[in-house]
Amino acid sequence: MNDTDEKLVFAQEHSVSAQSTQHKQPWIVLIVDDDDEIHSVTKLALSGVTLDNKPLRFVHAYSAAEALQCLQSTPDIAMVLLDVVMETDDAGLRAAKAIREDLENDEVRIVLRTGQPGYAPEERVILQYDINDYKTKTDLTRAKLLTTVISSLRSYQQIRTINESRRGLEKIVNAAANLMERHSIYNFSEGVVTQLASLLGLKPEGLLCVRQLDAQNDILVLGAAGHFAKGIQQPLESIESPFIVNAVRRCLERREHLFLDDASVFYIDAKGIQAAAFIESSEQLSDVNQKLIQLFLANIAIGFENVKLFEDLRTAAYKDSLTGLANRAEFIRQLDSALVDGKDFVVAITDINHFSDVNDALGQDVGNKLIQAVGNHLAVQFPPPSLVARISADVFGILSRPQGVTPDSMRDSFVEPFTVDEHRIPVLMTTGFSNKHQALDGLDALKQAYIALKNAKNHRIEANAFYHPSMQAETERRLDLVRNLRSDFLQRRLQLWFQPQIELGTGRLVGVEALLRWPQADGSFIAPDIFIPLAEYSGLILDIGHWVLEQACQAMNEIAGDVCDDFRMAVNVSVPQFRQNNFAGEVADVLARHQVPAQRLEVEITESIVMDDPNLVARVLQQLKAQGVRIAIDDFGVGFSSLSYVQRLPLDKLKIDREFVRSAHTHSGAVIIETIINMGHRLGLQTLAEGIETEAQADYFRQLQVQQAQGYLYAKAMNLEALKAYVAENPCV
Repeated sequence: MNDTDEKLVFAQEHSVSAQSTQHKQPWIVLIVDDDDEIHSVTKLALSGVTLDNKPLRFVHAYSAAEALQCLQSTPDIAMVLLDVVMETDDAGLRAAKAIREDLENDEVRIVLRTGQPGYAPEERVILQYDINDYKTKTDLTRAKLLTTVISSLRSYQQIRTINESRRGLEKIVNAAANLMERHSIYNFSEGVVTQLASLLGLKPEGLLCVRQLDAQNDILVLGAAGHFAKGIQQPLESIESPFIVNAVRRCLERREHLFLDDASVFYIDAKGIQAAAFIESSEQLSDVNQKLIQLFLANIAIGFENVKLFEDLRTAAYKDSLTGLANRAEFIRQLDSALVDGKDFVVAITDINHFSDVNDALGQDVGNKLIQAVGNHLAVQFPPPSLVARISADVFGILSRPQGVTPDSMRDSFVEPFTVDEHRIPVLMTTGFSNKHQALDGLDALKQAYIALKNAKNHRIEANAFYHPSMQAETERRLDLVRNLRSDFLQRRLQLWFQPQIELGTGRLVGVEALLRWPQADGSFIAPDIFIPLAEYSGLILDIGHWVLEQACQAMNEIAGDVCDDFRMAVNVSVPQFRQNNFAGEVADVLARHQVPAQRLEVEITESIVMDDPNLVARVLQQLKAQGVRIAIDDFGVGFSSLSYVQRLPLDKLKIDREFVRSAHTHSGAVIIETIINMGHRLGLQTLAEGIETEAQADYFRQLQVQQAQGYLYAKAMNLEALKAYVAENPCV
């Protein structure tokens, strides 16, 4: 050892005494020099030194390349004592540049040492390289070396604290920016742990637990860092540390911070949430740090409230409040995800048959409980990875793997009745199934399943149906018809035609039936049995019905002078018209506006209207009858329920359906016709036979004393101009 080295090691200056206490996580110092003796001397000079109760541990490298390898394999190196001249004259300088630029390590502190101070001028090196210090080896007495090392280590600690704080804050900021994501509250909680550790100058080793106020014994790990990370989203007991479990429980029970020998547990009190953050630490907090932690935790409590608010909003957005199942929005979201991932799946949309009867008969509370019971039952029958959702009132959706849900599994799932309160309620489900069938997105896949469900309801042979593209084509055709019907009605392209009604005994014209026609551009007409149901389905029937009544009264005025006093204009009325408020008042207003006597109008209703709501229909008909309007039952006998209501309603006429007229030559047909006619006579009602096409049919009904007839034998339906001509050719006699 030369004199310089002796001076380095044994200089009589102030020293830092060694401490005998146990240490954790030592400061790692990398010595880089191609002279083995320098390694020994440096290690000897710094032996026994501690800083903040942490000792020094040395790592050795003998070239710049070896130094870079050490830094890559040992990321916690705090400082590097780096020789400038090694395998090349500027190896140390190149290594310093590589540490900052190639390894992107801005935390480790670098002290350059050189035995050839003239080769690399100190001023230029300090300006060009990101280093802490640049010293010649001869200048580094033990005291100066110790001063350099301690200042570098403190600088490293400050930079690490700043970086840890920045990373912790980034986690919290990122969590706040992604609060609508599923695990945002967990990211936020992990950020809290990291930030606390950074404020205390510790490694992020800890966890954050939460206890909901409505579940006092259920403590869940929301966030964790370090070797606790595997406990995230697990019960506290999964940590398998009685010390931690007890510490956290004590903190939550006492609602205060705990400062233990080997840990600190911080209490966080947010609205609706009680949380405890456990941080491994044997350090005692200073007054300044305690105040800083208090301020930090106050802000964290607000952050938790915000996170919980967003979680609640997410729950409201994606969960059904009644059943706790996913809602329609979440179901579509999962369908979107399945389509993006290219997964094979089946969608089932199922609803409870006649659910409204349960609400009407047993009350909405029982109905809600039945919905909950069915939802729970479906969730049990089709567990994850299947998804069960409540799509709307009594409609549920199931997203499952192929063959995960089938008609058989649905049928077998609803064999036993459901017990709700004291009621045993049998439940029948109708289900539409669909594979993805080139669905564009989740909403499109849901629409396909709905189309299948509607098809199953319409056919009613089976309680299920599978989607086929032809179903969608039919649905789109119907929608096109509805759109075109609405457009043509608004542009007044619909027409009202009229078919004469003849008195059989005299051949006299006694009335006409107003018939709605929908002409097309090619001269054809769309049949009423096609577009009238569409008008009812779309709600357009109310406007159309009012227009028909107006047009019929206007036509009545134009022919009134050429017809007999007992001439009637018959107008068909639909179910929705009867259900609207004050239908009888609307009829009275139209009659008054066109100055048409009420006895000139004959309202025709079908048995289906009566059976829809008998009490309502009877009340409205009584109001019409009081005005003088006449009432006729159209297609009498088709509904198989005539005798049960015919004597209750203020009727004037029975119209015998054309199907019965066609079967008059058969024994059974004749029996039915004669029964209807005899009943009409005994009740004092007029009778009219529809669909008379031959003289033989006319003679048959004439002999049975049927008063009126209507059919091609006399005239087909005609427009108003043709009707005027017909009336002129058949004057009132």
